[in-house]
Amino acid sequence: MKVRVLGSGAGGGFPQWNCNCSNCSRLRNGRINAVARTQSSIAVSTDANNWVLFNASPDIRTQIENFPAIQPKTGIRDTGIRAVILIDSQIDHTTGLLMLRESNKPLNIYCTEMVRQDLTTGFPVLKMLGDYCGVDQHGIPLDGQGFEIPGIDDLRFYSHALKSKAPPYSPHRHDPHEGDNIGVTIEQISSGRKLYYSPGLGAIEPHVRQAMQDADCILVDGTFWREDEMERAGISKKKASEMGHLPQSGDNGMISVLNRFPDTRKILIHINNTNPILDEDSDERRILESAGIEVARDGMEINL
Repeated sequence: MKVRVLGSGAGGGFPQWNCNCSNCSRLRNGRINAVARTQSSIAVSTDANNWVLFNASPDIRTQIENFPAIQPKTGIRDTGIRAVILIDSQIDHTTGLLMLRESNKPLNIYCTEMVRQDLTTGFPVLKMLGDYCGVDQHGIPLDGQGFEIPGIDDLRFYSHALKSKAPPYSPHRHDPHEGDNIGVTIEQISSGRKLYYSPGLGAIEPHVRQAMQDADCILVDGTFWREDEMERAGISKKKASEMGHLPQSGDNGMISVLNRFPDTRKILIHINNTNPILDEDSDERRILESAGIEVARDGMEINL
């Protein structure tokens, strides 16, 4: 299984266009050992020709141009993207669908019923695409049943619901439903190797812990270091948990959770621009390294 990290940042990327926090200002001025990041998305394949795209960020055009393998150039209009799986309906994970409107065939999009509703009402991107390339929309089961995608050989996908909130534009923003946000296990059928992917993870429920335990590689939410990170940065009084993210630090934080899987490869993705782990010389980065936890970066390749 081949995994390409197309984007590793949280919403807004790094640096964020209007942010002058310590990380963003130091990156612009060349005073930090860090690299820029686009908004989070990954692509998965077994043959390096046919790819499943997980989420479609607003930065997708740049991400595709930086990844020649996903653009095979075998026809006048061509792409290696065979399907898109949407983890949720957030703007930073779905706006990029509009950049794919020039497709010469309907986009194969896999999402839960709740995400489909959001993307045909509050943010009707699926309806909008109907006037361009069209959409073949497929549901995602949440009952543990695996599903396969035509044209994607040797991969099976399993998903489960996560505790989360729908986006602000969702008709059920204040009425959470199963399927607003999901975690996905990607299994290579021939080898049995598994990747667990969850870029937005606010609580470690029993089924989440089991999926992590069964995985050979865990690629999960690394948005915030602290629960009160946004307040410390003078940006917002919202806590990490209020925004649906489990911070890395603290007694029950992501580091503590990942330490339970010493023999598993562990990688953080969806890193917010305020997170001190972006500074590769920071104490926080050294804490992660000592725990055997990696930090995803754009262009990172994972082979399982």
